[in-house]
Amino acid sequence: MTKKLISSSVIEESGVAFGTSGARALVTQLTPDVCAAFTHAFIVGMKRNFDVPKVAMAIDNRPSSYKMASACAAALKQLDIDVDYYGVVPTPALAYVAQEDGIPAIMVTGSHIPFDRNGLKFYRPDGEISKADEKVILTEQVEFSELGDLPELEASDRAIGAYITRYTSIFSTPWLTGKRIGIYEHSSAGRDIYCRIFENLGAEVISLGRSDQFVPIDTEAVSEEDKAKAVAWCNEHELDALFSTDGDGDRPLLSDENGDWLRGDILGLLTAGALGIEALAIPVSCNTAVESSGKFSCVERTRIGSPYVIAEFSNLTSKYNSVAGFEANGGFLLGSDLQLNGQPLKALPTRDAMLPAIMTLFAAGEEPISALVNDLPQRFTHSDRIKDFATERSQEIIAQGKSDPDTLLKKLGFQNFVISKTDATDGLRVTLEDGRIVHLRPSGNAPELRCYAEADNYKEACDCVLQALDNVRTLSFD
Repeated sequence: MTKKLISSSVIEESGVAFGTSGARALVTQLTPDVCAAFTHAFIVGMKRNFDVPKVAMAIDNRPSSYKMASACAAALKQLDIDVDYYGVVPTPALAYVAQEDGIPAIMVTGSHIPFDRNGLKFYRPDGEISKADEKVILTEQVEFSELGDLPELEASDRAIGAYITRYTSIFSTPWLTGKRIGIYEHSSAGRDIYCRIFENLGAEVISLGRSDQFVPIDTEAVSEEDKAKAVAWCNEHELDALFSTDGDGDRPLLSDENGDWLRGDILGLLTAGALGIEALAIPVSCNTAVESSGKFSCVERTRIGSPYVIAEFSNLTSKYNSVAGFEANGGFLLGSDLQLNGQPLKALPTRDAMLPAIMTLFAAGEEPISALVNDLPQRFTHSDRIKDFATERSQEIIAQGKSDPDTLLKKLGFQNFVISKTDATDGLRVTLEDGRIVHLRPSGNAPELRCYAEADNYKEACDCVLQALDNVRTLSFD
């Protein structure tokens, strides 16, 4: 007799939790029945507000992703719900086609985290799920049968076609003619798509760094190796830009002609400016050049994570015609429909890597990308993280810092400083009287402590991060 399971119990016992965007855990925790429990609970929640005739699904290139998708599909079969499976595609491509079809979606991806981990991202027919939706998924008590054999999935290419058309249809001429664009492919879910978009727009594309092994690229903490690769490739191939993404293609990396990677919030600032956005929702960790640029009528700052950015859209769209958001990782979220070159560009309220790359190149025109960056207010940010740092320890440090920020900064090696402002929106962000900003925050996706810093020059921002993280390992408040 088939064993009966309860979704909330299976999820709780697995230890799988939601982070800033999606449920993440070790692959060993994401068993078929755990994936089924999440799927059943998700569908029950969706059915309260939407018809669910089918569900769109896709995966990244992690070795564990296909089996997890098969488990989700098996759970949907138990519910007599069909699956539109799109294989390996970027998360925003799945979100876009599901939005166009008016159906929910499940993306199997761990984004940028190491290959021994994975995750699930869920989409309502009208966009990313909210934090309230996450709570429903975790607490729903749905009875379902233990999974048996998992189905084979046959992929459609319709999501790929729709995503390519979204960005090529808004331009009537091959305006990138004469430009040389490198694509650092590694194991990105969109590596077979990006060249088609750039070539359609007229660029000469050079494919670089393709990997058969999963590469966990974090666009907020680019490795020294990947920084060196960018400089070398741009010099060797005389590139106008180098483009890449994280594992599931919702966070961009774009370099200028010199191989210098643009910080994600600077890329977002350039993109929003090129689109003529009036109002922005951005996380508290973003560069203050966004406000000082004077390009936007309103800038609202939120907690870190796309659900918080999206939650702010409803407030902004009631007051402004054009609304968007972006994160320090570079993911750009379009919160309202736009007209671009006389063509419609529909809202896509989920992180996307493609739009920022296209619009930054479009804004540069015949000028180098570095010229665009140099025209912005010169504030510089840097971030890094300590891996395998217990979340409980991170939370203890943040709590102590909130109660006594002066003592925390002294223990982090800062001397002769005056605090002008503290912000506890997400973690602890301290602004010093000399303009430096130091921000500590536990990661929402893994046992890591992140440090963000901002200063008037890049070296000073880097020094702040290095000093803080070097000292945080030995912190004591006894």
